[in-house]
Amino acid sequence: MRILLLGSGGREHAFAWKLQQSPLCEALFIAPGNAGTEQHGTNIDLDPNNFAAVKKLVLDQSIDLVVVGPEEPLVRGIVDFFQEDNELKSVLIVGPSREGALLEGSKAYAKEFMREFVIPTAAYREFTARDLQDGLAYIETQRPPIVLKADGLAAGKGVVILEDIEAAKQEFQDMLAGKFGAASETVVIEQFLKGIEFSVFVVTDGKDYKVLPVAKDYKRIGEGDTGLNTGGMGSVSPVSFVDDEMMRKVENRIIKPTIKGIRERDMNYKGFVFLGLIVVEGDPYVIEYNCRMGDPETQSVFARLNTDLAELCRATAEGRLKEMEIETDERAAASIILVSGGYPGSYEKGKAISGLENVANSLVFHAGTRKSEGQVVTNGGRVMAITAYGPHFRDALNTALGDAAKVEFEGKYNRSDIGFDL
Repeated sequence: MRILLLGSGGREHAFAWKLQQSPLCEALFIAPGNAGTEQHGTNIDLDPNNFAAVKKLVLDQSIDLVVVGPEEPLVRGIVDFFQEDNELKSVLIVGPSREGALLEGSKAYAKEFMREFVIPTAAYREFTARDLQDGLAYIETQRPPIVLKADGLAAGKGVVILEDIEAAKQEFQDMLAGKFGAASETVVIEQFLKGIEFSVFVVTDGKDYKVLPVAKDYKRIGEGDTGLNTGGMGSVSPVSFVDDEMMRKVENRIIKPTIKGIRERDMNYKGFVFLGLIVVEGDPYVIEYNCRMGDPETQSVFARLNTDLAELCRATAEGRLKEMEIETDERAAASIILVSGGYPGSYEKGKAISGLENVANSLVFHAGTRKSEGQVVTNGGRVMAITAYGPHFRDALNTALGDAAKVEFEGKYNRSDIGFDL
């Protein structure tokens, strides 16, 4: 197969690394990719949200299978675009339709979906600018912490948790006034759930599903989960507190009703479902859905996935997922994210990266990198993931931290306490 992978982050480097291992992969193109993905295929400088350019590339390169990494093209309807185009509808594509992607693209849609299919989640109400006074009054009735969520995509920054009622009321007004652009035209106010979080990844062809290795990620910039939220500072897989009994609850109470909802709503969903979960008093609740794999969990999950990813993607797109078996490496995997100084606030790009050749015992998954005159330089807030194996996740973390110390660039920062709460 000739495969096109859309995206440019660490998740996409992990996809490229895994896809290229398959004997089915005749050629791999990554658009736009990064300095790491070019080790596994051909980078094409193209915006995945420019569907006309994607179509031209697919036809020019006789692509058989398209794998969509990030959420934005899915929410914009790239799967629908392919299936409504006579020249593209025979091309296999992994990802949900525009409606399926609303599970991530609209918090309000996801909440209504969970209500309809009786999937456990936090109590909530949604408000727009027209309901401003009602929303302020509702906040007054809540016990802090107050959870405010922009309804639409906000690059991982649209969720705010505040301990103070007055601060929450101000933030609510700011969000409705356009703090996150169109993403916060509707704001969901949600009950705060106290517990420990983990991530479950499911692949579905709309009828059947398979569960991938479980992971846990760490979103806050500071040690001990303090400071601002980021796209993710590290991940581990497996997760010590997620035992067989917990997974039975997740499967029966969350996964099966989710797939039932996808089927009953005829969503045309052939792709990945990310379940952001939290354990509250021994029971799992859904914090959020994503319509694609997570980052930085994918780096740890795919490190443990022994199944042929290209075959898994093809079977998903062709509606043959029932035939597949998920094989998992028994070793633990852990990923440490190296970020630019100042992230998740303002940061500089173009810093020269050195020491990559000294990483001996870990995988390096590039994210915000590019090549400049033959030199790998920083090109984003999250620069790369250092992913390692071990008999236990702490062994894997120690190896990853040792190799992370060998990579240098101006302003480099990483957390050293990933897994501290396990």
